[in-house]
Amino acid sequence: MTIAVDAPIVTEQRTKAPVGRLLRAELRFMIRRPRTLVALAVLAVAPIIAAIAMSVATSTAANGNGGPAVQSIASLVAGNGLILPVFLLLLSLAMLLPMLGAMWSADALAGESQTGALRGLLLAPVGRVRLLAVKAFGVAVLSLIAVLIVTVVSVLAGLAILGGDGMLTMSGNVLLFGESLGRIALLAALVTVQVWAVAAVALAISAATEHPLVVLASTLGGIIVFTILGNIPALDWLHPVLLTDAWESLGDVIRDPMPTDGIVNAVLRAVCYLVIGYSIALARISTKDG
Repeated sequence: MTIAVDAPIVTEQRTKAPVGRLLRAELRFMIRRPRTLVALAVLAVAPIIAAIAMSVATSTAANGNGGPAVQSIASLVAGNGLILPVFLLLLSLAMLLPMLGAMWSADALAGESQTGALRGLLLAPVGRVRLLAVKAFGVAVLSLIAVLIVTVVSVLAGLAILGGDGMLTMSGNVLLFGESLGRIALLAALVTVQVWAVAAVALAISAATEHPLVVLASTLGGIIVFTILGNIPALDWLHPVLLTDAWESLGDVIRDPMPTDGIVNAVLRAVCYLVIGYSIALARISTKDG
């Protein structure tokens, strides 16, 4: 006679993936995208081209050629290579860096939702708060890398091509080399925070749609509208809530002494947009089907 023995019941437990592994995987996945590599390459080449163009303008002005605009640029950049990263960071903040932040935010949620990858992540043993945190981390790190590339390449190109061992400020005096690098690092940090704010809003839009182009168009359209509204004096009551209206004050980092009121205001606005953007994104992804 055989006695049947019940086999032990094995229950499969869903385990959470380590946060560190998730962050590394997300960052590696985002960096390996071809458009990300192309964007970072463009950011690395642009400062070199700008430095060469400024050097040519300086040479032209030295020979007595060129109009008033060329003469003005030449007088400012000749032997003042450390001003190049300031110019390029502020110029890139007007559109290029926010566009990249919006693009990466669009890929993070809307892009993966379009391909169906996001649904699989929502069904996986990864909490939705953690999922959003991982996506936000990837966008934030890429935005920081973009700003660092512009900053570092601009400093090296400015020193190598334009020369100089200090920075001529808007106040007319010259900062020493170490203090100049400190001002550039401060500006890079401030620009990064502003790009993070734009990316947070883009991430909120990305959580509500499956079309990355909608995210990109909405974000860039919002920046353009904000810029236009900020230039209308009759709407000065609206200016305190416009993120882009505070970007002009970031140029105060090259004044000596450096005024801080506008800079603090710009940071506070960016923090508000960060909180609002991530809160909306979290509320949307918490109710997203999956």
